[in-house]
Amino acid sequence: MTPFPYLQRNLVAILRGLEPAEAVAVGNAIYEAGIHALEVPLNSPDPYRSIEMLARTLPGSALVGAGTVLAEAEVDRLADSGGRLLVSPNIDASVMERAAARALVTMPGVFTPTEAFLAIRLGASALKFFPASVLGPGGIAAVRAVLPSDMPVGVVGGISETDFAAYAKVGVRLFGLGSSLFKPGMSVADVASRARAAVKAWDDVFATG
Repeated sequence: MTPFPYLQRNLVAILRGLEPAEAVAVGNAIYEAGIHALEVPLNSPDPYRSIEMLARTLPGSALVGAGTVLAEAEVDRLADSGGRLLVSPNIDASVMERAAARALVTMPGVFTPTEAFLAIRLGASALKFFPASVLGPGGIAAVRAVLPSDMPVGVVGGISETDFAAYAKVGVRLFGLGSSLFKPGMSVADVASRARAAVKAWDDVFATG
């Protein structure tokens, strides 16, 4: 199962540190490479401005939103900026309830079965296992064994395209790519090249799946 049935690939670009001045160029490069979900963490410079610019300029098929969303007021600012995706490092009931009221796609961060089941009860669109590199495929497989089979599971934190195959073996198809894809100061050409490499790796693993 996937929370993004209208996206060709279940990849989320995490653009931590993105500057508004580069948002459109970077966003276009990533979208054109084949990654159509983009997240601007709220600890980036002027993040709502970047989100607004991405939501306004990218095609309607793009899923643009914010990461590191921690408070109800941030949910409203995200939605008012045109964002449709809410990603957080934790699970917070007030944030989730406000996100549901604003009809946002939600990916709260979880690490344990207790957190995962709380997120499910609060209506999460997908679970974001974070930091996934600590749990690894084996740890996530153990938690997934007790979760509803139709609950989408994504992995974020220390993940790059080299990890796709290992996580695919335990049923994970959704990946958040951060520093392996984008870091402040990278050229647009470098980001585009990394995005194309990630898309190729995802297609190599999942296109025939």
